[in-house]
Amino acid sequence: MPSPAPRIAARDNIIDEVKAAIGPAFVEAKDAVGEVSVTVRREAIADVCRTLRDDFEYQQLMEIAGVDYPDRAERFEVVYHLLSVTRNHRIRLRVLTDEEQPVPSVTGIWPVAGWLEREIFDLYGVLFEGNPDLRRILTDYGFRGYPFRKDFPLTGYVEMRYSEEQKRVVYEPVRLAQDFRNFDFLSPWEGAEYTAGMLPGDEKAEPQAPGAPTPLKADEIKK
Repeated sequence: MPSPAPRIAARDNIIDEVKAAIGPAFVEAKDAVGEVSVTVRREAIADVCRTLRDDFEYQQLMEIAGVDYPDRAERFEVVYHLLSVTRNHRIRLRVLTDEEQPVPSVTGIWPVAGWLEREIFDLYGVLFEGNPDLRRILTDYGFRGYPFRKDFPLTGYVEMRYSEEQKRVVYEPVRLAQDFRNFDFLSPWEGAEYTAGMLPGDEKAEPQAPGAPTPLKADEIKK
């Protein structure tokens, strides 16, 4: 059966080679469903990325993503997705951190990381040491909180919109319109009550005598 996604070429022994190359920075690794993930020490992430770029031909940083596990002491994972164009292979790096411990920036290795690190900072509150422009990038000016954290409340904050009446940007409390809608979850098969035992729409029908309708006679059919 053809693969639903482009196949990634296998790179045998890549975990052992990376482990030997980065030494004490290595924490753990796994190879599952054709994807290699390597967890490294937080303070060594920049050196590990440089080693993978220069010695293992992972030339491109494709993405940096954040994950929040509130029950952990180091609740955040910062995940780096690297691509080797020459080897047609991808590898994933992960580091752990919390609200206070900064992660070394990799902007000196891949300048595009500046934007990606700003997204993680904006949405999770993870700090990146060495990022020259660590500002919010997706939320509004003066926004409070970090919306991708699992404990971020859905109410109690404000939202921004442009008011045509006032011809300016206005701030309003967040409204969840879904909460104020009334739904009838009763099924007619479970005893829903209708007027005079009729189903909705029956009131538009012509009244008939009790029992089954009487068939028309031949002389009553209009020709």
